[in-house]
Amino acid sequence: GLELMGHRKGEYQYLHPNDDVNRSQSTNDVYPTSVKLGVYLSLQDASAALVELQNALRAKAVEFADVIKMGRTQLQDAVPMTLGQEFGAYAVMIGEAVNHLRRIGGDLLAVNMGGTAIGTGITSPPGYADLVTVKLAEITGLPIVQAENLVEATQDSGDFVAVSATLKRAAVQLSKICNDLRLLSSGPRAGLGEINLPAMQPGSSIMPGKVNPVIPEVVSQVCFQLIGYDMTVTMAAEASQLELNMAEPIMAHDLMMGTMMLRNAAVTLTSRCITGITANREHCRDLVAHSIGLVTALVPTLGYEQSAAIAKEALESGGSVYDLVLERGALTKAELDDLLSPEKMTAPRSWPL
Repeated sequence: GLELMGHRKGEYQYLHPNDDVNRSQSTNDVYPTSVKLGVYLSLQDASAALVELQNALRAKAVEFADVIKMGRTQLQDAVPMTLGQEFGAYAVMIGEAVNHLRRIGGDLLAVNMGGTAIGTGITSPPGYADLVTVKLAEITGLPIVQAENLVEATQDSGDFVAVSATLKRAAVQLSKICNDLRLLSSGPRAGLGEINLPAMQPGSSIMPGKVNPVIPEVVSQVCFQLIGYDMTVTMAAEASQLELNMAEPIMAHDLMMGTMMLRNAAVTLTSRCITGITANREHCRDLVAHSIGLVTALVPTLGYEQSAAIAKEALESGGSVYDLVLERGALTKAELDDLLSPEKMTAPRSWPL
């Protein structure tokens, strides 16, 4: 500024940084505003990466729509479903995470710029807060608005807590999916082995042929870090005293790091894992055929007690539900084939009254 006016640097008698530039600004309003906008923009990047992950999961849901497999609750055989239904549910989870992140991100656009030291606007000229908010909206192209109460906005970090909690929610959902991918690909011979994850390493250094699910594992560890960040942000926000929260730097660090890590984790999981997953179709169908869980489909016809007895006998004898029903003469082969058709057990059916 001095040079533009024809003076040398440091000739503050003509233009002083505190009197003429910084008079209407404080670290207590400029800094929180910049953090809010920085986190908002980072959330957009993370959300975009999650959308790509959601699309990849949707594509797998379509690809696996005809793969019959056993659904499980509490890690025990439950009832049949399709692998497509499983991946479709994962896509919905990620979609929910995106929607919540985008919705909560909008709260960050209410800023306390112009409140100066504690929100009263001291040292700033009349109309400054309104003007600077409008100017910020023009420069960024974002619908930035002035906070309803600048004194409250200067001391309350509730928006940061809400964003952090939403990031944690996304991390929990993402890690749950990674846990499932590890289970579904476990073995491959002595585990579930229903899907194959793309190999990211040549194998174990001591166990030839053993390829670990390293991508889901690293993504889960990123999620653990995000969950930890949420606790830090929570405690930092609680530490606010009177008119200012002194702990905003650690909140800024963890929120910016968290959104970046979430984005990178989603990109890595999409490109290095989800797009390369294949299904062991015949193995999935064999597991369904030999599962005791098939008996659930018989309950509306045979009743709970008789169905439970068949399941118990099959479990004790090692026989199949199918053979035992025929041996007991409880149903004809045609009736049984219709009831136990895995394709018909993956959606609600109408039953005669």
